[in-house]
Amino acid sequence: MAERTYRIHTAAELSGVSAELIRAWERRYGVPRPQRTPAGYRVYTGQDVALLRRMKQLTAEGMSIREAAAWASREAAQGPEVPPLLDPGEGPRPEAWRQAVLAAAERYDQVAVSQVLDEVLAALPPLKAFDEVLAPLQRAVGDRWHAGTLTVAQEHLVSQVVRARLVSLLHAAPQNAGHRHAVLGCFPDEEHEVGLLGTALRLRHAGLRVSLLGPRVPVKELGLMVAQLRPHLVGLSAVADPGAAAFEQTLGALMAALPPGVSVWVGGPAALRHASLCERHGARVFRPGDDWAALWT
Repeated sequence: MAERTYRIHTAAELSGVSAELIRAWERRYGVPRPQRTPAGYRVYTGQDVALLRRMKQLTAEGMSIREAAAWASREAAQGPEVPPLLDPGEGPRPEAWRQAVLAAAERYDQVAVSQVLDEVLAALPPLKAFDEVLAPLQRAVGDRWHAGTLTVAQEHLVSQVVRARLVSLLHAAPQNAGHRHAVLGCFPDEEHEVGLLGTALRLRHAGLRVSLLGPRVPVKELGLMVAQLRPHLVGLSAVADPGAAAFEQTLGALMAALPPGVSVWVGGPAALRHASLCERHGARVFRPGDDWAALWT
């Protein structure tokens, strides 16, 4: 079976590098080197997409684009350290990808984690990659950390790569200007934002305009912003559980700061653990497996 290829706009979405920048890199530095269809269109392989992501990562770390192009090309020529997990005859195997990442985490091998997730993003559309690999992988990492089978360092090692890939997918996601608007942020003392990033990705692809605030959002500032923007919904992430009393105190302060009538959703392990408190304060709890459309209906 022939290797799967992508047109330039799909390669841009998968890599997080704009189509214009891809063309500029090709002209100036000779990478990537796309194939051409009989009609003359550029097409890119999964390796090309991985190369683009690597160049973007290296430049973000401070390397010049010329150096990044040479470095990424050398790495690609040496071949991946992780054998491909996509069998062209079988199609994508999310479970195999997830297990490969967990095995790499146990070895403290962040390069291998990155390579596997790059393969995932090259093989799957953004939402499918999130639903079938990134989100369940993050839950599995959290479960193993709680069970004591992964260390804090191993959990962070994976979470940082997952977060980086989600950010790249968000950069390539539609920037909607419609009337449906969501404001997303974490509880004031919450630092875990991977679930929030995934929610932002899902809502943007559903056509919503998203204002993403990230971790540790102050109560007062959230209230002022929501009062001014009047979004269709406010989504809050609560992962770490401070206990019922502290959770209720924080949630009560948040709900009091928000204008009446706004739809408030709370997600994350702490929200699930204190679902009755959320409902008592007028917030809806988002549960894994819920219909995402319920967020904006």
